[in-house]
Amino acid sequence: MYQASFAVKRANPRFPFCAEAEAILRDGTWVPAQLSELSSRGCFIDALSPIPVGTALHLRICYGTNACELHGKVIYTQSGGGMGIFGMGVLFGEMGAEQHSTIGAWLHELAGKHPNPPC
Repeated sequence: MYQASFAVKRANPRFPFCAEAEAILRDGTWVPAQLSELSSRGCFIDALSPIPVGTALHLRICYGTNACELHGKVIYTQSGGGMGIFGMGVLFGEMGAEQHSTIGAWLHELAGKHPNPPC
């Protein structure tokens, strides 16, 4: 039976998005990261240190002069193919109105005619 790819199954579109981020784990470990994709429910981050699947984290995303802080959970990982960089899919936790507004504004910009420049 044919299995649809993960990308086809997504309910929320993802957009290429280059932004600085930091993930803070529950034990206080700080992991610098960079976002490479964004959707209304999550993002994809690249980091030098892997974060295991299932790990809850506090994520701070900085884009231009705006920042958004929210909770999330790593739902999958990818190795960087020997390059020492690890990619992780992060599902956002519950968001307040301000967080929804910030993420929504970024997504609106990305969906428009002037997309985020490549990293």
